Amino acid sequence: MQKKKSLGIFADQKFIVLIIVVVLYVVFSLISKDFRKYSTMVMMLDATYYILLLAIGVTFPLITGGVDLSIGTGMICYGLTGGFLVVQKGFPTWVGLIVAVLFGLLIGILNGVLVAIMDLPPFLATLCTCMMTRGLGSICANSFAIPWPGAKAEGGWFHAIFKLTVGAGRKAMNYPVGVIVLAVIVLLMSFVLNHTRVGRYTIAIGSNKEATRLSGVNVKAYHITAYAISGLFAGLASLAYAAAIPTIQPGTGAGIELDAIGGAIVGGVSPTGGAGSIIGTMLGVFVIQLLKTGLPYIGLEANWQQIITGLVLIGAVLIDVIKQRRAALEG
Repeated sequence: MQKKKSLGIFADQKFIVLIIVVVLYVVFSLISKDFRKYSTMVMMLDATYYILLLAIGVTFPLITGGVDLSIGTGMICYGLTGGFLVVQKGFPTWVGLIVAVLFGLLIGILNGVLVAIMDLPPFLATLCTCMMTRGLGSICANSFAIPWPGAKAEGGWFHAIFKLTVGAGRKAMNYPVGVIVLAVIVLLMSFVLNHTRVGRYTIAIGSNKEATRLSGVNVKAYHITAYAISGLFAGLASLAYAAAIPTIQPGTGAGIELDAIGGAIVGGVSPTGGAGSIIGTMLGVFVIQLLKTGLPYIGLEANWQQIITGLVLIGAVLIDVIKQRRAALEG
């Protein structure tokens, strides 16, 4: 009995991904002394915060069997819009932050309506809003790059949510307090996914949409909610992006969604829907970010980084296929 339980632990994809995270960190640290530096860790975490927020949000549409391709360009769009209000129009920083988050929520609801009500394929619907947000960001910012207030500038208090700087000059120390903030968010959204109707019905829709509808669940409402969550977190990610990147450039963001979606799939979210976890998504994002950060330190060029990341994703999909086949045989 104990043997079966142990095998079950090792069969858990989250456990496998955790081992991969540890192994990658140890390997990169042994090969490169620069990778072991505290400043490298802080730099990697700065990039991880907004990718992780995107990944947490997109986990919900993925579990329904859909996808949200608009989160990358959307994040830039919301950051540009909020930043424009703060920098160009003189609004308080908190107003820009709220506008960015609400803008993301609205686009998420639009995606949900297109998919759940108008019955458009998720890939096509979110590809359209991806292109729309790319253009809207440039329009809202008048095609200008937008620099949000710096950490030491007036209105730059939001930087401290993710990275707290103590001291000045060479004695300044950066503390990645965003780790605590994101840990709380991960735990909260894990609870939502596993212990609330929103989460349970999201999983049910991905497992068998028609059976869920016949059981009396308002499938359309919960389907829209899944995409609204994705949009909401894209809005939140725009704040983390503004804290990490000094200036937001219009027309960018395409491709960022792939890191978030890839992280979720590596972490165990089934590409066909019906299964996934927020903890797994977090670990998957760390795998992607460790590869992106660590591979250059061991001398691999960008092309090789993309190839290796792609191979990792293929491995994650194959694991899901094997799990489904085994479940079918056992059923």
